[in-house]
Amino acid sequence: MTKMNRETVITEALDLLDEVGLDGVSTRRLAKRLGVEQPSLYWYFRTKRDLLTAMAQAAMAPHAAEPLPEPGEDWHGWFLRNTRSFRRTLLARRDGARLHAGSRPTADLDRVRRKMDFLVASGVPERHAQMAMLAAGRFTVGCVLEEQAETGAGDTADLPADVPEIDHESAFEAGLALITDGLVRHVDAR
Repeated sequence: MTKMNRETVITEALDLLDEVGLDGVSTRRLAKRLGVEQPSLYWYFRTKRDLLTAMAQAAMAPHAAEPLPEPGEDWHGWFLRNTRSFRRTLLARRDGARLHAGSRPTADLDRVRRKMDFLVASGVPERHAQMAMLAAGRFTVGCVLEEQAETGAGDTADLPADVPEIDHESAFEAGLALITDGLVRHVDAR
C-alpha cells in the first residue's frame, strides 16, 4: 500500500490519466492503484469533480512556474511565450486539454491579475487585454484538444488526396499570430 496523502493521490491520479486517458480515470481504478478501498479517497476529495479539479491544477504546475512578466518587458514577446508555455503544459499530459477545459484558475488568480496588470501597464487597453487572454487561452485549449484527439484517432489515409495534413505546430503559431496581430493594432491605435 502506498503511503497516502493528498499529493500522492493527485500524483497517482495523473499517472493513471497518462496511462488510460481521462475516460479511464475512475475513483475505483485509482483506489486499486493505491492499494486502498475506494471510500478512503473521499477523505481527500469529496467528489470525483474535486479530484479532477485538483488534477487539473497540478497538471498546470509547469505553466504556473513560468516567470511573471517584468515591468518594461516587451508585452508582445511575453504574450507569445506565455501562450506557448500554456500549450506545452497542456500537451505534457494525455488528455491535458480535456482535463483543463472548464476548470477555473482559482488557485492562480493572483498570477492572472498580475499578467493582466502587466498588459494594461504596457499600453494594452484593459478590455482588449482581457479578451486577448481569454481568446488565446480558448484557442490554445481548442488546438490541443484537436491535436490530442487526432493522436488517438489513428490513420488519416482515408482523407481525400486534396485535403492537406495538418501540421499542428504551424497551425497553432498562425492562429496565435492572428490574435497578437489584432491586439497590436489596438495598442498602436492608442
